[in-house]
Amino acid sequence: MYMNSSSAGNGSPTQDSAAAWAQVAALAAAVDATLGRWLVDMHGIGLTEYRAALHLSMSPQQELRISELANRVGLNQSSVTRLVGRMEAKGLVTRDTCPDDGRGVYAVITSAGLDAVTRIRKPFEAKVTEILGNASKEFPQLDLVCIDRSLRTIAQLVSLWNSP
Repeated sequence: MYMNSSSAGNGSPTQDSAAAWAQVAALAAAVDATLGRWLVDMHGIGLTEYRAALHLSMSPQQELRISELANRVGLNQSSVTRLVGRMEAKGLVTRDTCPDDGRGVYAVITSAGLDAVTRIRKPFEAKVTEILGNASKEFPQLDLVCIDRSLRTIAQLVSLWNSP
């Protein structure tokens, strides 16, 4: 899994990027599953619903085209259409058509959606910190030393994005 090659010529040992990404993805999946259960139990909202509401609340007009929301939450357009339908049923969003293009549909956060984001944001941030701070207890099945190395490998690769 680990190779003794140099990364970007700096002589530091690096991990195979695919293996590193698999480790990071395993951690992200475990954290997301835990957060998702907590959100449903404590706030009656799913993780993707919360993330969608958060993105909508932070957009300038508190609305996004369905396609843009799909990009931001990492789902395809069909899945986001169903997500918006569930959120609409909970009163968190409404749909609006694009005035310039009748085919375009926007998801618009409602006052109830904004209230939910406001109510959940701080406890959610605290829960993320708690989960990550207690990862060895929360996720004993994961090799956190390996994940730490993997995060460093991914960070090195991402830092290359800013290189000329």
